[in-house]
Amino acid sequence: MATHLTDPAPTCTAPGTLRPGRYAAIDIGTVTCRMLVADIDEAGALHELRREYAITNLGEGVDASGVLRPEAMQRVADVVARYQAILDACEPEDGGGITVTAVATSASRDARNADEFVALLAEAGITLTVVPGEREAALSFAGASCDFAGERILVVDVGGGSTELVAGRAGEAPVQAHSFDIGCRRVTEKFLEADPPSDEELGRARAWIAEEMRSYFDDLGAGGFAPERVVAVAGTATSVVAVHERMAEYDSSRVHRSVVERAVLDEVYAQLASVGLDERRRTAGLDPGRAPVIVAGLVILQVVLDLAGMPSFTVSESDILHGIVLEAARAAV
Repeated sequence: MATHLTDPAPTCTAPGTLRPGRYAAIDIGTVTCRMLVADIDEAGALHELRREYAITNLGEGVDASGVLRPEAMQRVADVVARYQAILDACEPEDGGGITVTAVATSASRDARNADEFVALLAEAGITLTVVPGEREAALSFAGASCDFAGERILVVDVGGGSTELVAGRAGEAPVQAHSFDIGCRRVTEKFLEADPPSDEELGRARAWIAEEMRSYFDDLGAGGFAPERVVAVAGTATSVVAVHERMAEYDSSRVHRSVVERAVLDEVYAQLASVGLDERRRTAGLDPGRAPVIVAGLVILQVVLDLAGMPSFTVSESDILHGIVLEAARAAV
């Protein structure tokens, strides 16, 4: 799935001094490999030029084995090679070049052989950084907060191997951030064996997620921070909107900044948790490659809303990719 933008309007404007230019961010997660190409203008506004997305399942089996499989690493390398060709086509006419930043997250953090993966991409000319969970959380917050200047927000980034929770006032440093080893692939492999998953499996998964996350929310409340809005980024959150609206073709303009009430989340959860994998793959609005892990992702979102005491979440397509671009532009000053 790819989104191609021409003459784009600014996506967001970040505080601080940013160096104008063309930037690319590549985010290699447990389930997906994504890329954003964007310009930063003289006013510090970010303009998306190209967005790319592929499900590569790098983290397949990592929770149990502790290693990245050779075939999984090669799947990502093949996608990155395609992205490099796209970057060549995006070279600015003024010869300024593109500043490319590539990061890997949860699956690579967990894997004993992550250095093999880093070396594989280095052979292709891509310098890959495996980022710690705290930095992943900060990057997600920086990207998501662009759209909600001044608001007290809680950003939730449900990934394949981890979920980041970051609270703070948009445009300022986070007040509390944590990366949990709780992601839609990890939860699926740990708890959801039946097809469709049984009520007992779902209950155990829900209880484990809540137990792991509860202290974060206790500490947040004790510190006196009360979010005005939960902002959810990444594929689980965007899929809720796409499935609810039965999108035959994904429409970013209908997804970005959508407010999803808890009743809608529960409706989509009930729809997908009650059917087998084959039927989930045929669900309108759901990428078939996400079907094996979507139910676990929805459970994570439900638990976050429960613990936060919030009735809804706002979907944002400004996420870690935007945060990576903004960080690179800030560092280039």
